[in-house]
Amino acid sequence: MPAGTGIGHVHLKVADIDRALAFYQGVLGFDLVTRLGDNAAFVSAGGYHHHIGLNTWQSRRSAPPPAHHTGLYHVAIRYPTRRDLATAVRRVIDAGVRLQGVADHGVSEAVYLTDPDGNGIELYRDRPQSDWPRTPDGAVAMAMADPLDLDALLKEAGSI
Repeated sequence: MPAGTGIGHVHLKVADIDRALAFYQGVLGFDLVTRLGDNAAFVSAGGYHHHIGLNTWQSRRSAPPPAHHTGLYHVAIRYPTRRDLATAVRRVIDAGVRLQGVADHGVSEAVYLTDPDGNGIELYRDRPQSDWPRTPDGAVAMAMADPLDLDALLKEAGSI
């Protein structure tokens, strides 16, 4: 795989475009790039053509997939700074969205939740690579889920 390869976007099956946009635009703050009626919508951050595609092509008015089955575990949305992450988490909490977990992975700090269709969402920020924990042989020593001080994170948001 060439250096610089990345994940450009993800498409999520949703039951209702309006409800999905209320979450992705209204709560998370993505910009609407385009909408195709009640069939699909594309949202982005920073003017990209789309980071997330939302569609009802196979899922209109459907229930979320059952737990403990194969499929997408979560979509990870990376914020550039700790303050940006804190501001996003504050918006989520203020919107009444229930957090499902928080974790300090050593390389990153993460907050977990689901969208209205049950799609897993990770909001996170990476620490600088120079701060990543390493094993004696130099490999990255990522923690699975050390505790994250949510209150300390939210203090980073200040008053918004």
